[in-house]
Amino acid sequence: MQRFASKRSVQNIPISLWRRCMLSSTSSQTATASSDEFLGRLQPFAYTPPPYTGPSSDAILNKRKEFMISSSISCLYKKPLNIVDGKMQYLFDESGRRYLDAFAGIAVVNCGHCHPDVVKPVIDQIKRLQHPTVLYLNHAIADLSEALASKLPGDLKVVFFTNSGTEANELALMMAKLYTGYQDIVSIRKGYHGNGVGTMGATGQSTWKFNVVQTGTHHALNPDPYRGVFGSDGDKYAKELQDLIQYGTAGNIAGFLFETIQGVGGIVELAPGYLSAAYDVVKKAGGLFIADEVQSGFARTGDFWAFEAHNVVPDIVTMAKGIGNGFPMGAVVTTQEIARVLTGRCYFNTFGGNAVATTAGLAVLNVIEKDNLRENASMVGTYLKGKLNQLKEKHEIIGDVRGRGLMLGVELVSDRKLKTPATAETLHIMDHMKDLGVLVGKGGHFGNVFRITPPLCFTKDDADYLVEAMDYSMSKI
Repeated sequence: MQRFASKRSVQNIPISLWRRCMLSSTSSQTATASSDEFLGRLQPFAYTPPPYTGPSSDAILNKRKEFMISSSISCLYKKPLNIVDGKMQYLFDESGRRYLDAFAGIAVVNCGHCHPDVVKPVIDQIKRLQHPTVLYLNHAIADLSEALASKLPGDLKVVFFTNSGTEANELALMMAKLYTGYQDIVSIRKGYHGNGVGTMGATGQSTWKFNVVQTGTHHALNPDPYRGVFGSDGDKYAKELQDLIQYGTAGNIAGFLFETIQGVGGIVELAPGYLSAAYDVVKKAGGLFIADEVQSGFARTGDFWAFEAHNVVPDIVTMAKGIGNGFPMGAVVTTQEIARVLTGRCYFNTFGGNAVATTAGLAVLNVIEKDNLRENASMVGTYLKGKLNQLKEKHEIIGDVRGRGLMLGVELVSDRKLKTPATAETLHIMDHMKDLGVLVGKGGHFGNVFRITPPLCFTKDDADYLVEAMDYSMSKI
């Protein structure tokens, strides 16, 4: 895995914050440590971004308010960050201050920001040819198709490229309906699959669903070990899925669409045994098993695909986000037999398989192997999850710690017994962690779950700093 050494530490902590930390006192061992000891644990890093000469945060925010309807496109923090530079697991704002990125652009930048082995081939390609269209031959799309197919089990060997996860899931749902001849789709409550017509219907959260006609989709109970009605009993949730198909549909379905670990839903791992039991139920109903790996794929969970941990092989796998390390791209991978349903008409996607994007995709696969990112995600993720569970023993506000690899969730509650969502506290702690130089995401239906999905080059030292910043921030409320 690529490392960056340094002769000096670049902390970039505001003097006012440093003084506040120096004057603070608490029973917490971390908080009572001297400020320079605590803040000094942000690791040295041999990169200083060039001076920023662009518009200010206020100018950008004013333009967003005027031209982008900011009420529907919100920012994470009370005072939005103007991020202008990035390198591996770090981001830099307009002042040059460094942040430890534990969100990775919503589980996108798996290889690390501006990884040189992704940047160079992209620059070489964009200098030579940007977009020839797939109607001509170009090696980039063919090479990536072959490489992706080699990462999938069984007969999953046919690849279709799209521009996003939404497009990938829309295509998968259409293929399932065409192949089976059935129209009903089943997905899971609290899941998120996109904002197209079909994918919005499959999404199981009202927050992400507009008041437009959404028909033909049925939502099974969420097999959530923490909040679900059957706890961790995967077989009982699978029985409910069987009942849903028997009583809520004509008895046959086109497909079952699922995230092995729900991302937007709050990093929810499906109950043990659920997917293998659900597979049998879906197959008896004539449906296809469709794994949405948009957030959990490309080594993030410690396996290359999250479904690998559940002893199932899907009929269709969808992917995006980590596939391009920031380039907008998605893909659908399926079997030759299922793929033939698109030969009856002309399926076409103008930018799907763009030469620059597919060059980035191939570079991503190479970096994952070269830098041992799958192994690192497993090792560091296990270490970080253990540290977060230790933090749970210390802070009552932590109701649950979950996830695998570097796709982890920390759910905050104001009452552990009642599991009352601590939504306001979540926002407050996030802001405080940002002041300490740590960026995390949030999710869950109530917005009370920290989504920890850093670049896969994250280290144990980074994990320590994240936990210490979270510990210190929780102690302040």
